[in-house]
Amino acid sequence: MTKVRVGLIGCGFIAELHMQAYRRVYGLAAEVASVSARGDAVLDFAKRHRIAATYRDWRALIADPAIDVVDICTPPALHAAMIVAAMRAGKHVICEKPFAGYFGRPGDATPVGRHVPKSVMYQRVLEEMAATSAAIRETGRLFMYAEDWIYAPTVAKAAEIVRASGDRILFVKAEESHSGSHAAHAGEWAMTGGGSLIRMGCHPLSAALHLKQVEAAARGERITVTAVTADIGNLAAGLAPESRPFIMANPVDVEDWGMLSLSFSDGSKATIFSGDMILGGVRNLMETYTSGGVLLANITPNTQMMSYLTDERRLESVYITEKVDRKTGWQFVSLEEESTRGYLQEIQDFMECAASGREPISGLALAEETIKIIYAGYWSAEEGRRITL
Repeated sequence: MTKVRVGLIGCGFIAELHMQAYRRVYGLAAEVASVSARGDAVLDFAKRHRIAATYRDWRALIADPAIDVVDICTPPALHAAMIVAAMRAGKHVICEKPFAGYFGRPGDATPVGRHVPKSVMYQRVLEEMAATSAAIRETGRLFMYAEDWIYAPTVAKAAEIVRASGDRILFVKAEESHSGSHAAHAGEWAMTGGGSLIRMGCHPLSAALHLKQVEAAARGERITVTAVTADIGNLAAGLAPESRPFIMANPVDVEDWGMLSLSFSDGSKATIFSGDMILGGVRNLMETYTSGGVLLANITPNTQMMSYLTDERRLESVYITEKVDRKTGWQFVSLEEESTRGYLQEIQDFMECAASGREPISGLALAEETIKIIYAGYWSAEEGRRITL
């Protein structure tokens, strides 16, 4: 049986999700052989997941000749350097979103999200992204963009229907929202490259772009995004601490609310929404309106199982769903969340690609286009105008 050895950089929340997926890969042997992180948490992570080797320096991990694939699960500001170094070391690379971003340069006034014009960010991100992409292509190794929405069963089924029907997609409306990230770095542009749009809006945006490319391939056409209009805001900023006990977002120089409107070359439209101040659990929703029907992808919440419970104390060990402030009352219970949200299928695809050399469903082109559109959106929101691409 073919064996693929993975080196994991990072040991936080997303790394845990990836580990759950690696354990369920079938048809080949996927082994996470090493993990790297700076803090002591890496030792507990490795012990819990039975990972043989630990590193405090990610450069030592990518230098290991036994590693086939490097899986990058770190804060966004670290992605580009790690991608290029790992691929030049001969490794295939899996990278979490976002692919790129603007995190500040020497001489920038701080905080960068308040002082650097978004038009400047857009140009610099495109330049840096082009350099990273060129380095990727020079290596001949695989770049696998860890966009789980593409692999979620509901989105994958929507793609299958669009491919089979040949219908035109007229309008897509999609959202990812919740009550805010617990990660301290999530509120700082210098660490994340933006706020809710780049952290969460990237997911529904990538899914909409993916469906339009599925449509284009099915119809033998070329469809591109021609213009972006956006708005952003800080809706929770004016709330006193005592009036927002369940909103976790604490932005420094990023948005907690964002909206993108896309125009495509075939005349179709898409609207993407993200919010860090939405209570009631994670909302991963996508509506696709075609010339032949309607496709509603309710990733989360969905009604596969609902609960009405009354005693919080007895539920301490029970997982209900992500980002809810209580487990009592009516709840949408998440079942097989790793599969429902696409993580299992994503890692399965990537391991098969590493073993066979084929290109992944979610790759470099999607990663690049997603970032380009998000930064065009930031530019549009700041200047209050439509940005033509």
